[in-house]
Amino acid sequence: MVRERYETMWANLRSGNWVNEQRLKVYPLTLLVGSALVIMAMIALKHDRLGPDDRPLGTDFSQVWIAGLETLRGHPEEPFDLVRHISEQRSEFGERSAVYGWPYPPYFLALAELLARLPYLQALLVWQLATLVLYLAVIAAITRDSGLDRSRILIAALAFPAVLVNLGHGQNGFLTAALLGGGFLLLQHRPILSGTLFALLAYKPQFGLVIPAALIAGRHWRALGSAVVTLALMTLASIAAFGLKSWIAFWKSLALTRALFEQGATGFEKMQSVFAGVRLIGGDVETAYAAQAAVILLTLAAVILLWRSRADRRAISAATIMATLLTTPYCFDYDMVMLGPAIAFLTAQGVEKGFGRYEKSALVLVFAVPLFARPVAMLLPLPIGVMSIMLVFALTAYTAWRDNRLPAASTLATP
Repeated sequence: MVRERYETMWANLRSGNWVNEQRLKVYPLTLLVGSALVIMAMIALKHDRLGPDDRPLGTDFSQVWIAGLETLRGHPEEPFDLVRHISEQRSEFGERSAVYGWPYPPYFLALAELLARLPYLQALLVWQLATLVLYLAVIAAITRDSGLDRSRILIAALAFPAVLVNLGHGQNGFLTAALLGGGFLLLQHRPILSGTLFALLAYKPQFGLVIPAALIAGRHWRALGSAVVTLALMTLASIAAFGLKSWIAFWKSLALTRALFEQGATGFEKMQSVFAGVRLIGGDVETAYAAQAAVILLTLAAVILLWRSRADRRAISAATIMATLLTTPYCFDYDMVMLGPAIAFLTAQGVEKGFGRYEKSALVLVFAVPLFARPVAMLLPLPIGVMSIMLVFALTAYTAWRDNRLPAASTLATP
């Protein structure tokens, strides 16, 4: 009896038959209602600009807004001075408020300055809603020709647990996901615009390792050229707007940022990288970097092979998006919003061509993991978030490679 149940369970996982129509209707809607209730509770319990935990609503956004204020006052180098930046935060939100560092290059000061022209809560609302719309637009565009019901797609996209995590932190996951997903969506037919979107991701440079390798391996020269030119123009514009001193301050701040990151100042349970996973379970810094380096090499090799193959571009794009998360030691659970476009690409492909073994179950896993990644890491501790991404990446890459083993160098059209 036990053996039969075990075999039935694995058969269901392999086929994905347990992901039936009823569950696909009920579960996302349940998650969405739950998320809405959490958000309404936070708003109802707030006092002034602070939540019930005495942290600013949209926690991490507070330091973006403060950085914008510092820039508006003519001091764009101040956000990179941790002591001064913390002092500004506490003077604005109170001594009991948590404080946050500024890890972004000067590119992001332009958005911060623009948002700081609004009162804090208005700025937070504009920031989250505007970038959420971009995220939803990209998900809708990826799945446009899939034949799936548009309203159900949007419900699922909103119910994705990483959306709630990002909203709670007032973070930039929606923007990152929109730029990354949009870049791959436009790569074949709008390479110049695609390259521009990829270049805009430079505000989070830790995610920049995989994209150049993918573009080179896929021979997307126009997209690569567009990205290089856009990045150069962005850099010159930031120097013109904020001065070279902002870049000098940024480079000087990296040593402290790295030290705080290595020691887990923000909490290894919140971080979703191989490095953080090793540190979470007790590994030292050197072991963590060694593990991260090994995963980077393996992941890059897999991505390059995929971009040189005949595999479906949606599967390749999804794998590359997951690879951007796996190849940096510095990413957090709100960055997992980037998995949204990857899920959309794989869903669109599966609806059209059929799902392979374990693919439906894998998609459910990577959809659900932002909900429990941090709690599990805190309780066990176990880095279930990055482990899940690695598993689904490996399955996606292997399935795509297995079904499309012929090299595509001679047949790929150069954009």
